[in-house]
Amino acid sequence: MIQDTTGLLYENLASQIARMIDSGGFKSGDRLPSLRKTCVQHGVSTATAMQAYMTLENRGLVEARPKSGFFVRSRWSDTAPEHRSSKPSTKVSTIKAKSLMGKVFQAAGKPDIIPFGAACPSADVLPAEKLSLILRTVDRRNAKRSLTYDMPPGCEALRRQVSIRSLDWGDHLQPDEIITTVGCMEALNLCIRAVAKPGDIIAIESPSYFGVIESIRELGMRVVEIPMHPRDGMDLNALEEALTKHKIAACLSVPNFNNPLGCCMPDENKKRLVGMLAKRKIPLIEDDIYGDLHFGPSRPRTAKSFDREGLVMLCSSFTKTLAPGYRVGWVAPGRFYERVLNLKFTNTVATPTLQQLAIAEFLKNGGYDRYLRGVRRFYAEQIQRFGEAVSQSFPAGTTLSRPAGGFVLWVGLPKSCDAVELHDAALERNIGITPGPLFSATHGYKNFIRLTCAQPWSKQIERALSVLGDLAKRLSKD
Repeated sequence: MIQDTTGLLYENLASQIARMIDSGGFKSGDRLPSLRKTCVQHGVSTATAMQAYMTLENRGLVEARPKSGFFVRSRWSDTAPEHRSSKPSTKVSTIKAKSLMGKVFQAAGKPDIIPFGAACPSADVLPAEKLSLILRTVDRRNAKRSLTYDMPPGCEALRRQVSIRSLDWGDHLQPDEIITTVGCMEALNLCIRAVAKPGDIIAIESPSYFGVIESIRELGMRVVEIPMHPRDGMDLNALEEALTKHKIAACLSVPNFNNPLGCCMPDENKKRLVGMLAKRKIPLIEDDIYGDLHFGPSRPRTAKSFDREGLVMLCSSFTKTLAPGYRVGWVAPGRFYERVLNLKFTNTVATPTLQQLAIAEFLKNGGYDRYLRGVRRFYAEQIQRFGEAVSQSFPAGTTLSRPAGGFVLWVGLPKSCDAVELHDAALERNIGITPGPLFSATHGYKNFIRLTCAQPWSKQIERALSVLGDLAKRLSKD
């Protein structure tokens, strides 16, 4: 009887490649040799090489990419430890002004600054040429219309496309339930104004995006900060306790990929969140701006998909996926539709017409889903690569978030390292970062920073992270 050694061959080959991955011979994101090259190098058949690669894929060590080959998968085990749950004060807070925010934005606008600060996608990965072509084509077809106001609720073609896409999120939004806005920030601002007044209390996540915190401060409202689990998002037990203690006018949450943590709330938690607020008739303002940038196999549901009372006000935009400069967003405000519609008119009158038409056309005929598949893979790789670099260069005791989507990392430094001092020292070396105190209503997270990982990897990026790590080590010793 002739012994079949095919099984031994592919297992041996898989083990060899696995050892190379473990030793660093193949790094995260590296492309493995083609099947043909592997056959020549190891003297095996195509079937054996393919079986070896499939074995590695089943072990979670590599991933297949259509028409590209096999690549080494990112592994968080190679990076710094994960954060623990946040522990903000759950007392009602009057928000302190943050002059630091202006410095962060000014730095982000300078071309010589390495942009780890502002959470903005790189123009290098955006579909700039296709969007530009669509914009010119749409303008020729609608030369007169593009010069006129597109009065609220906004561009019908765009609202129709958002309606179609809402099926992917578990929603069944109709075009006439949607109002277009100037980015997601306007949508959030309109929702806050629609359901709360000066002096009211808003429940927010902690950490939370500083733009939202500043908007609430400008409106004369107060906040209660709710702790966050690093993977599951808002601590719903802590929220329930806050709801019993305080008269809360609204809750603002980012269930899908909070900025800066990148965590994704499980569906059962979203359902519970919507239910506990509905029981008290408290509106939920849901920010889903990063929802399309998931790293998992499927698009996560929104909290809005569990809404049966019209109390969830869903906000999003295309600024993190397609075109930050177009400033095209939208809101589905549920039972508060008329109030938001009126506020939209008095706030900005209308959303720019031409940009709405261009985005609508891109969603319909521009290959948006194909584009998203590529950019999601890119951001997942970037997050991992930045995480590995931070782990190698930053001081002992550094912790890292484990984002499930988006393109930002939340980095915890040793307690002796002041994030604002690190920001100032980095800026002197033309490196922009966002200090942690901006993400708290009371200037907490003094030893945390947020890093944007949207720029394509380069020697310059690698050097900048090394410099940043050296600065963090120096400040940790002082």
